[in-house]
Amino acid sequence: MHFDLQPILENDKAILYPLKETDFEELYAVASNPKIWEQHPTNDRWKKEVFRNFFDGAIQSKGAFKVIDRSSGKVAGSTRIYDFNAEENSIMIGYTFYGTEYWGKGINPSVKALLLDYLFDFVSCVNFQVGAINIRSQIAIGRLGAKKVGKQEVAYFGETPKLNFTYRIEKDAWLARRTSIPGNKQ
Repeated sequence: MHFDLQPILENDKAILYPLKETDFEELYAVASNPKIWEQHPTNDRWKKEVFRNFFDGAIQSKGAFKVIDRSSGKVAGSTRIYDFNAEENSIMIGYTFYGTEYWGKGINPSVKALLLDYLFDFVSCVNFQVGAINIRSQIAIGRLGAKKVGKQEVAYFGETPKLNFTYRIEKDAWLARRTSIPGNKQ
C-alpha cells in the first residue's frame, strides 16, 4: 500500500479532498469568523492577510485537506497531516478548524477517525499539537483517546513560536476504541 499524504477520504459525515490553491476563497469564507480563532494562539487568523499566510503554509505542506460536509456538500473546514517521523514511526495531525455551524455536530471526530484509520495503516503513533490556550481542541482530542505527553514552542508557518501541548494516540489504543467514535463504522 502506498502512503499518500493527501488521499481522498470519506465516510458518512465528511469527505476530505487535497487542498488546492483554488480553494482559498471558499475556505476563507469559513475561516473569516473571529469566533473560530478565539482560543487559537494566532487569534487574528480571521483577517484575510493572516489567513492567507496560514493557507500558503497549508498548500506548501502537501498534506492539507478541504473538509466537505457530506450532507450539504459545503466546505466545513480544513485539517492537515504533517511531520512524518520514520525513526519514531509517527506523524502529526493538526491545523484543524471548522465553521462554527459544524461545532458539536460530529464532523471533527468523524474526520479524525478517517485520518487515524488511514494513518495507522502506515504508522504506530499519531501526535497532535494543540495551542496551550485552545481548551476546545484539547477536550476534543482527549475524547478521541489521545493523551497529553508534552509541551513545546511551535513556529507556525511565517509566524512567531507559540506554546502548544502535544497529545498522542498509539495504534493499539485507537484500534481498541475506534468503533465508539461517531461516524466511524469500522
